[in-house]
Amino acid sequence: MLQIKNQFFEPYITKEELSKAVEKMAKDIRTDHKDETPLFLGILNGAFVFCSDLVRAYDQPCEISFIKLASYEQTQSTGIVKEIIGLNEDLTHKTVVVIEDIIDTGNTLEKIIELLKQNGAKKIKVATLFLKPTVYNKKINIDYIGIEIPNTFILGYGMDYDGMGRGLPEVYALKES
Repeated sequence: MLQIKNQFFEPYITKEELSKAVEKMAKDIRTDHKDETPLFLGILNGAFVFCSDLVRAYDQPCEISFIKLASYEQTQSTGIVKEIIGLNEDLTHKTVVVIEDIIDTGNTLEKIIELLKQNGAKKIKVATLFLKPTVYNKKINIDYIGIEIPNTFILGYGMDYDGMGRGLPEVYALKES
């Protein structure tokens, strides 16, 4: 059991399970993009650890950039996606692989896809370490999924609770009361 501020979290996904999911995703992306140099676009802050591990496991030529959007306050999505750090790259004729830590409703993803299309991306693929299929409500295809989880709040491996817990090497779930 782990306490962060006023919440309790229990172990949920081990480092080994995370590593296996990342390796498989890297292999799948490598297979699909063997003749390309994709731009991996990590979504900050949550995806920075996953993006780092994925790029190292990918071991092929690629470009890396980041964008920062926010929609969460503590353990709840606000439903409003704010762009905090924007896109700086010219995406014309590029294949972009969006690297998300977690997709739940898809609101943030929808905003990202809109931005990428506006900036001329040739092809857009989506990779997420975690997907909450019971709450995902968009028509956007998720090309690479590491682990499907129920609609529970998680932290660790880059994801946080109110700014805390990002450095944990495994994933914890909010303990139900």
